[in-house]
Amino acid sequence: MEAMGFPSLRPYAGFTATRVVVDAVKYLAVMTAIVLVICKGTASMGYHWQWYRVPRYFFGQTPEGFAAGPLLQGLMVTFRITLISLALAFFVGLVTVLMRLSSSFSARAVARGYLELIRNTPLLIQLFFLYFVISPIAGVNAFVSAVIALSLFEGAYISEIFRAGIEAVPKGQWEAGLGSGLSVFEAYRFVVLPQAVRNILPPLTSQAISLVKDSALVSTIAIYDLSMQGQAIVSETFLVFEIWLTVAAVYLAITMTLSILVHRMEARFKRYV
Repeated sequence: MEAMGFPSLRPYAGFTATRVVVDAVKYLAVMTAIVLVICKGTASMGYHWQWYRVPRYFFGQTPEGFAAGPLLQGLMVTFRITLISLALAFFVGLVTVLMRLSSSFSARAVARGYLELIRNTPLLIQLFFLYFVISPIAGVNAFVSAVIALSLFEGAYISEIFRAGIEAVPKGQWEAGLGSGLSVFEAYRFVVLPQAVRNILPPLTSQAISLVKDSALVSTIAIYDLSMQGQAIVSETFLVFEIWLTVAAVYLAITMTLSILVHRMEARFKRYV
């Protein structure tokens, strides 16, 4: 390759471990700087850290045994909302993209109207509309309203991710599937979608992470998720920095774990390509 004018890659082969160490040191340096800035700012305000009080809000011991604290209870609510909304969002996204790509003008018009409405209005307004307007009429509670709002909002973006992945599949694959006697549905199921998964997995991960973070908005309609429990604890104890930094760390742990798991799935997909 050097003779052809391309630089040799061999000098970089032995620097993998060094690069990891350097990146880790940079990360620790940045995080240390952030911690120092926070500590200096709180010291100037006369704030006294009380981290020892935080664990009791995750779990505690009662005469009956182990008891989950308010933060742990809120985390379970966040998990429920996120998992149910994610499953419904995938379904909504898949149905919407099939309508967008269908030959029916009515289906395409409905899908297009849904996408434009959802993507061009704030999630908070949609959540309020469902809870304060639709919920009393339909007779559903706040939890159901939150799940529907998150599912419709994330489903609109997931449908566009699906569409990009499907359209990235070469037309020859369509022709081969239909030419072998498969129906359109079977061609989607057995030929197109399995190939599209490899393309849409990274953006789907980003959308799932966005859903985890967007779920914090359900606290505005009195659902005691992780954010709402944190707000309630801060109102009672005035542990502003400790509680909100803890809540942020929990969200960070969830999203990073999700990113790592999907990264491994993506690497496994590439291994079999």
